[in-house]
Amino acid sequence: MRVMILSVTAGFGHHATAKAVADMLREKGATVDTVDVYAYLSKIVKETIDKGYLFTSKHTQELYRLVYLLAENRGSGYFSHPMSVINIVNALGASKFARIVNDFAPDAIVCTHVFAAQLANDLKKRGLLTAPTVGIITDYTLHPYWEDVPQIEYIVTASELLTHRAIKKGIDPARILPLGIPIHPKFCHPIAQADARTQLGIDLDRPTILMMGGSMGYSNNKKLICQLNLCGIPFQLLVVCGNNKKQYEEMLHLQNHLDGSCILHPYGFVDNVEVMMSAADCIITKPGGLTVSEALAKNLPMILVNPIPGHEERNVEFLMNNGMACLVTKTFPVDEAVYHLFKSPHRLRTVRETMSAIAHPNATERLCDFILNELPQAPEKA
Repeated sequence: MRVMILSVTAGFGHHATAKAVADMLREKGATVDTVDVYAYLSKIVKETIDKGYLFTSKHTQELYRLVYLLAENRGSGYFSHPMSVINIVNALGASKFARIVNDFAPDAIVCTHVFAAQLANDLKKRGLLTAPTVGIITDYTLHPYWEDVPQIEYIVTASELLTHRAIKKGIDPARILPLGIPIHPKFCHPIAQADARTQLGIDLDRPTILMMGGSMGYSNNKKLICQLNLCGIPFQLLVVCGNNKKQYEEMLHLQNHLDGSCILHPYGFVDNVEVMMSAADCIITKPGGLTVSEALAKNLPMILVNPIPGHEERNVEFLMNNGMACLVTKTFPVDEAVYHLFKSPHRLRTVRETMSAIAHPNATERLCDFILNELPQAPEKA
């Protein structure tokens, strides 16, 4: 079977999901081609989406929040109106992209971003694409505009608990696949905590906290660590700074200036997060959809910090409303969050039980099996 995966550069999660699905499909014998849509259609739009997303989500959060809220409530047609920038680019590039698709001749299409789904939806309406298509929503919410792609046969959601919301937005229940967000299969493989700590070369018995700020290392780790030092509990802290080299250097400097209650282990960009999660007792993290799904798969309690307005705030609502995480605020600082979690074994057990009930650690394999074995095929052209 030949599968084409369409992604869009806007943060790390969409490409990570695309890679997880592609790797699993190849493992199961499929031929896969992953395409960054706007790298083909318009490099200007590609750079605008990527850099614009990173800039606005970090530096103009109130504006980002307002635009997202308007889009959720159908008050902004910037990306769905026929004359929107995205739809104009899609329309102008439709024939060009159709040739790319037809050259590969996919039996199925997978879209990991709503903009890619909008393009596929447009191609289907024009009769330029017949392959059955699956869209994947990579957060614990229904992003705006997924209700505007009726030609996409199936939409994967993070949880069956989101089905009611999807139906309210007008999505046919028969199109909804509540399989979970696809993550790398390595997060499904259990690693004993002691083994994970041995691999990392850290103390086997000391309470362990993992801190992550997303792939770009957005979180103010220094401030959080200084607050954590007040919790009164000896612990070791694994800090992943991602691509933020300045922050990594800051952590190396801070490493030698902490008192004995906190042992700091800083890391840059890593590829063994599954080992770190297995070693930890809890994670302090931004609530990105992929990180949340990985923590759920590892049954790792979450303390959430610095959510990006819009989709990450919706992730926070989902996790907190279902008893799986707590949120650090100005009036509930991180040291209190850690103290509450570590001093309440009953709550810790309850959180882990709830996470186990809601998590979909095998989402990637279930989706790939659906694509390979259950996805209805387009009729052959005469």
